[in-house]
Amino acid sequence: MEVRRDISVSSANVYVEGVDLVRKGVQLDLSSHICWHVYGLIHKGEKNYKEALKCYTQALRYDKENLNILRDAAQLQTQLRIYDGLVETRHTLLKIRPAMRQHWMALAVAYHLNGNLTEAKKVLELYEATLKNVPDYDVEHSETMLYHVRLLEDLGEFTEALAMLDVNAKSRAIVDRTSIMEIRARLLSKLGSDEAEHAWRVLVEHNPECYEYYQGYFSNLGLTLDATNPTAPQALAVLQEFSTQIPRATAPRRLALTIASGEQFRDLVTPYILSGLKKGVPSLFSDIKGLYQDPAKQQIIEEAALDAQTQFSAAEPSSSAAAAEVEPTSYLWTLYFLAQHHSYLKRHTQALEILDKALAHTPTLPELHMFKGRVLKRAGDLFGGARCLEDARFLDGQDRFLNTKSAKYRLRAGMVEEASTLLGLFTKKDAATPGADLEDMQSLLYLVEEADAHNRNGHFGPALKKYMAVNKVFDDFEDDQYDFHGYSIRKFTVNIYLNLLTWEDRVRSHPAYVKSALAASRIFVAVHDDPSIATAATATAQLTDAQKKAKKKAKKAAQKIQEDAKKAAAAQTNNNDDKGLELTPKDDDPDGTKLLQCTDPLERAANLLKPLATLADTNIEVWIATYDVAVRRKKYLQASKALARVAAIDAEHPELHIRRVEFRQRVSGLAEPPQVVSPILTESIAKLLPDEVSVETFNSQYLQRHSTSGPAILAVAKVLVKLQTPREQVEETLFTALEGTASLDIKTALAIVAFLHTIQSPREVEFRTRCGEKFELSTVFKSAEELAELRQLALTAPHALPDKAEDIP
Repeated sequence: MEVRRDISVSSANVYVEGVDLVRKGVQLDLSSHICWHVYGLIHKGEKNYKEALKCYTQALRYDKENLNILRDAAQLQTQLRIYDGLVETRHTLLKIRPAMRQHWMALAVAYHLNGNLTEAKKVLELYEATLKNVPDYDVEHSETMLYHVRLLEDLGEFTEALAMLDVNAKSRAIVDRTSIMEIRARLLSKLGSDEAEHAWRVLVEHNPECYEYYQGYFSNLGLTLDATNPTAPQALAVLQEFSTQIPRATAPRRLALTIASGEQFRDLVTPYILSGLKKGVPSLFSDIKGLYQDPAKQQIIEEAALDAQTQFSAAEPSSSAAAAEVEPTSYLWTLYFLAQHHSYLKRHTQALEILDKALAHTPTLPELHMFKGRVLKRAGDLFGGARCLEDARFLDGQDRFLNTKSAKYRLRAGMVEEASTLLGLFTKKDAATPGADLEDMQSLLYLVEEADAHNRNGHFGPALKKYMAVNKVFDDFEDDQYDFHGYSIRKFTVNIYLNLLTWEDRVRSHPAYVKSALAASRIFVAVHDDPSIATAATATAQLTDAQKKAKKKAKKAAQKIQEDAKKAAAAQTNNNDDKGLELTPKDDDPDGTKLLQCTDPLERAANLLKPLATLADTNIEVWIATYDVAVRRKKYLQASKALARVAAIDAEHPELHIRRVEFRQRVSGLAEPPQVVSPILTESIAKLLPDEVSVETFNSQYLQRHSTSGPAILAVAKVLVKLQTPREQVEETLFTALEGTASLDIKTALAIVAFLHTIQSPREVEFRTRCGEKFELSTVFKSAEELAELRQLALTAPHALPDKAEDIP
């Protein structure tokens, strides 16, 4: 064990020494293409692609026809999206080795990526002219033909694309039958052919549950799936025809519900709901909740569900004649559906009453316990929700999904260590911690949820650590595409490769990245505004006594696991396989303390938000966060543009209201405004908040327009503080959110409580108490002592918690 550890350490030293030698080699002979190539390989291994490409470019100056360097340079140019240079590199490779098929395909793809589809088509035609004796059912040739058809379609040459598709389909050159049918139907529609309708109908019959086929069929007929469109009756008739022809398909019946209205909708939705309830489909409500945007449909669905409850409850006694035609579980799933219905409409009390009735009927159904936990969570009882999920988990201890959901609800309740204990039941036993294993597996759900839990608990170091781990996952996603630049060309999987590049270009629009980037940027901004956050005690010192004990216990358990793993590894040292021992790199900042104490928090926040400017340009929170960072970096023009984007999306947004006032105050307080952008900046501020309107008047007018909105009332109160208004007036403004006409949710109420705490208001407890009375089912407004009792109750499992996965019932 120790010998292999020494080998690992010495290998690291050899790597450092090798890098130094390569750098010396470059310095001693700047004209050596070998030195530059090796230097580029080192940069590429460190994921420093820009520097690697510079090294390859230097190497090619002294050896212009080196195939290995050219191939590596082409992959780097694709990775960095430098498509002009990619075309030149692929041209050079083709000139050197014109007999290699992949070079022809690579050049066509390069032209395609660079937007020159005409040249890509010419290259493909020249390549296909050189082919001889292509075997039947050759997958690589099939992919090439499909790519050629795709190029013709993108160029608008639909007739030529259809002809090529038909010829190659008949000759069996294209072997993907489903792709042939899809492309043919699409091309016939674009050509306006009479055959298009039949082509789409064949596709629908091929897969009657594919919504895209129905959309293509209706688009070809000039119909839409919009209930407000005059053609809705015709579309509905077509869907009913499909339902008659394919009676087992649910897609046409579900699409008909979107179009139908009034009594026609009632006639269609009633059998649809009854069918789902009789079959015991748990996802029935998730399927139709999109219809709830229409209040009339919402009411009809409720009436249909209540009728079903009456019908199935009458058939409950097994001796009755009606029971013979109804499954015994139909009544149970009806109660489950009604509970979901009421919870969605925020009738949490009614939902809980129905769930209690369902649990009395069948207490061993995990879905009932899970949904009860969701209802309690929505009502503000996080600990109660965690307890219900734990009840569900113990009904099937081998169910990984139930284990994950229970751990997620514990994280939502702020019980991080307790959630880690649950997650450890299904993670590697030789991992340092369950979290480390889940991070290695790139579990975005775990990383985001634990980060949010730490953030809510005020432990900014661990929270920032997990948020940055999410960023690293997306860095890995971008790095992972590198090998496909060469592999996909070699295997001629061009179509899916082009889709991959499109997906990679938008990968950071994923909700997990957006949420993590926003939260991390807020922490960095908070650290910049208050450096004491970073210089304060470590995250461990901020924990409560109970949390410290739990963390100490978990640390001992992790050490025991590591010792067992070391013993197991030592027992295998007799196997002379020369594979060495893989050692997990030591984390020198496990609690994120060093990350929190970084010297450039605003720069890091700006880097996180930069991709979102194009990938999430309609997200208001992104532009608000961009403003918060830009204004602190003294980039006032960028800050004004960010606020202008928010105003274009929602001119009355509460956060925009606060920052309009803040921006005017900040810029007007500058001793020397930037001379270059001063006129533009003045004009931008005038558009956001006119000079002739005072801040006090602007704030009062905003309150008059949104006097019943909880977030707007909080925004007005924050502006009052900026205007140095007496605290009593601020408090009176905030308490108007509790009036009967005001719309206040739990999230906004908690934000108001936090704000009252920030301004050291003596009425914080009063507001908290009144919120507890307003939200009767909620527990988040209770005192610390009451929350501690609820926490312990949530951890009281119905049975003894198993220590090992093998002990799970």
